[in-house]
Amino acid sequence: MLNLLSIFVGVLVFFGAIIGFIPFFGWFNWLLIPLALFGVVLGMLSSHRSGRNLNIVLIVFCALRLMIGGGLF
Repeated sequence: MLNLLSIFVGVLVFFGAIIGFIPFFGWFNWLLIPLALFGVVLGMLSSHRSGRNLNIVLIVFCALRLMIGGGLF
C-alpha cells in the first residue's frame, strides 16, 4: 500500500515537473523536491522499490532543472 502511495506522489510530482520545465515556472521545482522526498520516504517504508526509484529520478530531474535555470527560472 505504501508503494502505491509513493507511486501516486511520484505521478503528481511528474506532472508538476512538466509544469516546472516551462520557462519562468522553474521556481515550482522548489515545491516539488520536498514532495518527492516524502514519496521517497514512503517508498523506503514499503517492501517494493519502484515508488522510491521513481521519486529519486524525479528529484534528480527537478534539481537539474533548477541548476539549468539558476535556481529560480
